Amino acid sequence: MEQRMLGKDEYLLREGETDDTLHIIVSGRLAVTKDAAGESITLHVMGAGSLAGEMGFVDGAAHSASIVAQEPTVVISLKREDFEKLVPEHPNLVYHFMRAIVRLGHATLKRMNLQYVEMSNYITQTHGRY
Repeated sequence: MEQRMLGKDEYLLREGETDDTLHIIVSGRLAVTKDAAGESITLHVMGAGSLAGEMGFVDGAAHSASIVAQEPTVVISLKREDFEKLVPEHPNLVYHFMRAIVRLGHATLKRMNLQYVEMSNYITQTHGRY
């Protein structure tokens, strides 16, 4: 694992880029942002104990959003290749890591579903005028 210190407004990862690194936030706050019509929109803010980059870590796909420090932030990063070396000798540790990643994905899905329902209710109640 590698420790990294990010300054305010420094990117941890950028939308469209690929890597296979999982990041654990030790301190500070990171914003998940998405570019829309030339404007950066904050989708979510993460703090200490949160995981970032988990989807790229699992499947190597391009990042669907950027992650930028809102304040000085410390992260610990783990590359997939180094993680895979743990599998033969520490399968229980690997199991718990992967459970944490699945729980995070589930929490994200629940949050997005709630936001979708709120948006749908708003549009329905205003008859499409917003």
